[in-house]
Amino acid sequence: MKRRVVRHTGGEGGRASPIEKQGSAAAGPPQGGAARAESTNRDASPTKDALIVERRAKRRSLVRTPREGGEGGRAEYFATCPRGLEALLAEDIVAVGGSDVTITPGGAGFSGSQETCYRLNLTSRIATRVLCRLASADFRNEQDIYRLAYETGWPRLFDVSRSIRVYVTAVKAPFKSLEYVTLKVKDAVCDRFRAEVGRRPDVNTAAPDVRIHLYVTAQEATLYIDTSGEPLWLRGQKIAKVAAPLKENLAAGILRLAGWRPGMPLLDPMCGSGTLLLEAAGMALDDAPGLAREMKDFGFTKLLDYQPALWKRLCVEAAARRIATPEKLPIWGADRDPDAVARCRQNLAHAGLDDLIEVRQADLLDLEPPTPAGVLVTNPPYGERLGELEELATFYPRLGDALKKRFAGWHCWFLSADTRLPKLIGLRPDRRIPLYNGALECRLYGFPIVAGSARKPVT
Repeated sequence: MKRRVVRHTGGEGGRASPIEKQGSAAAGPPQGGAARAESTNRDASPTKDALIVERRAKRRSLVRTPREGGEGGRAEYFATCPRGLEALLAEDIVAVGGSDVTITPGGAGFSGSQETCYRLNLTSRIATRVLCRLASADFRNEQDIYRLAYETGWPRLFDVSRSIRVYVTAVKAPFKSLEYVTLKVKDAVCDRFRAEVGRRPDVNTAAPDVRIHLYVTAQEATLYIDTSGEPLWLRGQKIAKVAAPLKENLAAGILRLAGWRPGMPLLDPMCGSGTLLLEAAGMALDDAPGLAREMKDFGFTKLLDYQPALWKRLCVEAAARRIATPEKLPIWGADRDPDAVARCRQNLAHAGLDDLIEVRQADLLDLEPPTPAGVLVTNPPYGERLGELEELATFYPRLGDALKKRFAGWHCWFLSADTRLPKLIGLRPDRRIPLYNGALECRLYGFPIVAGSARKPVT
């Protein structure tokens, strides 16, 4: 596995971190082929081979909360994000005090204090989840996984009254059934509670209080506890949605990759429900994305080491940093679908931004730019069926003509999974950035529109 160390501040470098594969229903360390289930208890007695493996285990970490672990109360974490945004996530981690940052596809490992964890959950626009590493060990079979989970001090982490759910993600793991592995972890957690407090926690697959993640490779298993709860891209701002919307953290990443900064004119001419507009407004106002969620709507608030005074202080500080509302932001949205425009306006109003951003019904092919220069960023339809592909093949050349005619001086960015776009649009991209929209591999194409020079013949 290739690793890229972004920044190192003392101590030993971070260990290899999981690889996130987009598109899986499970959130947490790398998704991809993972199965999750809860079922009845099965035999959990250790085998002879398992005892041998236990003695030969290369690594086994005791449970350490951020308050307890390491110098200055630091613990090890892994934050996940959409594929392609790892470098931006690393920037967010360093900004909140994380150290020993190591990038891997789909996320970044780091060490940090409890305050670092809280700040990242509160302020990062890129992270999907922030997971705290609990323990790891080599293994040969499911019984070793059970032992690793049983030896983890769960009653020191959360109260037995909290409901749980176990998520298992595997890459090249030698198991026939990941559902059975999930069951073994759940059984181990419940058995440990029963042994210590005489009760076991309930399982809730819909809305658990505590999310436990197991990541397994060919030889090693690692346990994490989720500090985020619901994925962080759920900002709590949007109440009206459209089909196939962008996730908020992907939208924020696109804006940063496109080089847009607060104060620069921004236009999304296919705005849909307004995700790009909302993220841009949040960035312009320095509005911490976690503030829109309920203060108790984070996984760390369900853990025994939760520090409400610290969390309240961080939230108050973040709210105080919010920039005083100007009369208008140089951010505009448009869409040819009247229903999408109505939903976008509804979301902006819900977020208290309807007076700051102008949205109107218009077709991109007929749209006049709001300023002589700026950044255009949008997520056009990709085309998944034959009729749609044929329609897009007709649309793209017209789009190129419209941009060249009206948007000279603008830098136009399109996120698309349609690899025909640059050729059919007839414009020369200066950037092609690989990104994943869920499981779908895309490219973020950047087109600087310069009158008379950006046009290339379609071959």
